[in-house]
This record gives sequence, structure tokens and C-alpha cells, in this order.
Amino acid sequence: MRPSSLFTLLLGLTHTSFAVDLLGFVQWNDVCPSYEELGAATVLLDSGRYSGRVTRSGNFSIPDISPGVYVLSVLSHDYTFDQLRVDISDASSIPEIKTYVFGTPLLSSSAVSLSYPVVLNPRSKNSYFKPHESFSLLGMFQNPMMMLMLLTAGMMLATPYIMKNLDPQSLEEFKNQQAKVASVQSSMQDGDFKSGLSTLLTADEKTRASTSGAKSQSNNSGSTIQQRKGGKGGKRR
Repeated sequence: MRPSSLFTLLLGLTHTSFAVDLLGFVQWNDVCPSYEELGAATVLLDSGRYSGRVTRSGNFSIPDISPGVYVLSVLSHDYTFDQLRVDISDASSIPEIKTYVFGTPLLSSSAVSLSYPVVLNPRSKNSYFKPHESFSLLGMFQNPMMMLMLLTAGMMLATPYIMKNLDPQSLEEFKNQQAKVASVQSSMQDGDFKSGLSTLLTADEKTRASTSGAKSQSNNSGSTIQQRKGGKGGKRR
């Protein structure tokens, strides 16, 4: 026998003497009552380093596992299982099964020991399709765009009634503001920004001039009334 063949045989025997078979089963429950519901499923150690298929009876076996610490997971299309931690020290001892939460340290001291053989419980069924939402009138009116449209429509309907109740001076100012806005928009649409800006400034100056004229007129009328009152008082004396 060649030395290389002898070394390979000894290495294989050493590996076999330290290897362990991991045994377990799927515990059927209300989420997954049978193998027909589960379908094809595979139990993995460290994302496929070792693996074993689930049989129709729910049992599984992963052979020839070397000593170490592994994360056990289940590859299933329709169902979700909890991940577990598997500690294998040597071939003569029973594997230790502990809880494991994804994202936490693998060698966590807070892990809870579980029974052996491994018991796998289906936790939830995967849902890949979202049901089509039915038409909802309330949901439509909760849309911000729809609320804005309703507010705009309400303002348009209420504008004629508001215009009727305005006094002539306020109505005239409102019409001037509308004409000013329309003129600026027309200038902007034509690309004449300079004309639109000058129109806006001219309208502001006219508004200020009319306001100051109205104030001076009211002040003059007030002084005239006071003069008339003073003249009447002088005549009585």
C-alpha cells in the first residue's frame, strides 16, 4: 500500500471517529399540520456547510458533522422556522441545542438550552402576494390631493357669495388685485419678466397713493368739521 493512500485512510478514519450525526424532527402544528403543507424543506448548518432533507415523516438527519459551533436554519419556501445554535464537542457527547437570535453574538451566555433530538416548530407561513385593495370612498377623501381639490372647489363656490357682501371700496380693490395678478401672469407667460415686474411695482405705487389720498381726505374732512363746531360755539358766545 502506498504511503499516500495509507495517510488518506488514516485521515478518513480520524474524521469519522470525531464526526457526529445530528438528528431531529419537525413538530407539526396548526401553522403547518403535515408534510404536504410543508413541501420540500432542507435543514442547514452554517448556511449549507452541512445539510439534510426533511422526510415525509418529518424527521431529518445531518451526517458526519465535525466538532464546532453551528447555526441551524431551515430552508423552506412557504414556512418560517426559528434559528438554533448547535454545539458539538466530540463524538462521544450529545450535541447541545440552544436558542439563537439572528444578529446576536453566537456564543451568548443568555442562550436557553433545548432538548435533543432537535425539535423544529413552524412559526409562520410566508405570504408572497398582497391582496388587491378594494375601493374605499373614505380612503379617497383622506388623500391630501383630494382634500386640496375639495378646498379649492369650495373656495370657488363661495367666492360669488363673498363678493356680494363686500362693500364697493373693498370690491374695487379686489378687482384691481385680480387685474394686477392677471397682468403679471400674462407677462410672465410671454417671457417679459421686466414688464411683469414693472406692472407689479406700478400697481403697488398706485395702491399706496390711493391709500394716502384717502387718509388725507379723511383728515381734511375731520378738521373741517372741527372748524364748523368751533364757529358755532363762537357765535353762541
